[in-house]
Amino acid sequence: MFNRYSVIALALILAAAWGTADVQAQQRIGFTNQEAVLANMPGIQDVQESLQQETVRLQGNLQEMQQEFQEQLQRYEQQQGLLSDERRQEREDELRQMQVELQRSQQEAEQELAQREMELMRPLLEELQDAINEVAAEQNLDLVLREQALLYVSGTTNDVVNITLDVATRLGIDIDESEVEPGPSLETDPMGGGTN
Repeated sequence: MFNRYSVIALALILAAAWGTADVQAQQRIGFTNQEAVLANMPGIQDVQESLQQETVRLQGNLQEMQQEFQEQLQRYEQQQGLLSDERRQEREDELRQMQVELQRSQQEAEQELAQREMELMRPLLEELQDAINEVAAEQNLDLVLREQALLYVSGTTNDVVNITLDVATRLGIDIDESEVEPGPSLETDPMGGGTN
């Protein structure tokens, strides 16, 4: 039924599958709490202060526009009975246009603030990523995840490691160990093992 070539092909397929399973079993995964590291990085305070100043400036501009709109609306409501139908329609159109402009300005302010945050955070995020890459290479990790991505880690595995403290050390940052403990979303082994 099986010829000699079929048996050899089957043996090669089984050997390849066995080798793939062995490689997968040896994968090492790391995870890190990026937020804890970022919160302690030098420069984060400057970023937060700059963003706060930008927020105050943008809110001031929007409040001026909002106040102007409210004043125009009140003036219209007071004069509405004295206006001709044509003039009333013109004023309502003007108010609608002001409201549209106010909404557009609010959206632009949000986009501007988000863009500014990206610009200010980029150097810190790049520095953090470089540290993660270096620690991962040193520890021969195949994959590094954010701590929030972990849903379950068996307490019996040594193939999943928390590298947060190592990343912080690489950046010259002191972090309290309680800041880098796995969060409540990280389940422990139901058979009584802990997390790594």
